[in-house]
Amino acid sequence: MTDSASPGSGGGARTVRVPDDRDGQRLDNFLLGQLKGAPRSLIYKLVRSGQVRVNGGRAKAERKLEGGDEVRIPPVRVTEPGEKAAPPQGFMAALDAAIVFEDPRLLALNKPSGVASHGGSGISFGAIETLRALRPGQTLELVHRLDRDTSGLLIVAKKRSALTELQALMREERGIAKRYLALLAGRMPDGVMSVDAPLHIGLRQGGERHVQVHPAGKASLSHIRALERRGGHSYCEVRIETGRTHQIRVHAQHIAHPVAGDDKYGDPAVNKRLREQAGLKRLFLHASTLQFALDAGRAPYLLNAPLAPELVDVLDRLA
Repeated sequence: MTDSASPGSGGGARTVRVPDDRDGQRLDNFLLGQLKGAPRSLIYKLVRSGQVRVNGGRAKAERKLEGGDEVRIPPVRVTEPGEKAAPPQGFMAALDAAIVFEDPRLLALNKPSGVASHGGSGISFGAIETLRALRPGQTLELVHRLDRDTSGLLIVAKKRSALTELQALMREERGIAKRYLALLAGRMPDGVMSVDAPLHIGLRQGGERHVQVHPAGKASLSHIRALERRGGHSYCEVRIETGRTHQIRVHAQHIAHPVAGDDKYGDPAVNKRLREQAGLKRLFLHASTLQFALDAGRAPYLLNAPLAPELVDVLDRLA
């Protein structure tokens, strides 16, 4: 590795050789590791403006690097570790208590609703930043993301090999079995309803992402089964074969049974009644189960995250 300036200095650019064990890592994630404390928005700005070069040429943030690539990193003023405030102690303790599984390769977090998977867009500390603050000596990488308002299983890799294998499984159809629990508005029919509807991500004024069913969208498949009826609504198990942005929420809206408490795709009148009658103050969507196998199928995992207490309370009030 050649290094003509430290990342926090005001000197010139530096060139870093990508280690072999980072082969396949995205450029943006590699830069986040090199520029400790830099916000993701700054990383994207540096890449878009052409200040970051890979083997002398411009590159996109999602480019997969190869061992031996030469990455030019411009001089950036990054807050030194001692200058940066740590996540609040209470928040750190809450996330530490929310770890539901851990082994040498990965850990599983029962992420609370309202906690972002990672920081950015005005969020100082997401789940991954807080876990890194809890484990300063460990390498921790998000395997996937959960919507901020969705609670449940969030998988974090502790080894590069586990991250690579898990992300490969995420890309495979049926590579990871995902089960969610949701309260849907109204009375769902008996049996399993499969929703096969392509999803397209658009932007509303102000840059807010909005997903809708659209023929030009990406193939998306959800299977919804009513477990029981509560207060005129349906407590359901949802299994998804694809992992599109807001997939369950938009598919539920598409079949006219939106997720309870959904401020974006839901029914405002239903949400108001549930807030007043059952105390529902959040999205009723929970990632409850993940099932997969590492080591080419030789190491099976079945991970579970219990339903959040505030959602259990809502179900009890609707009984």
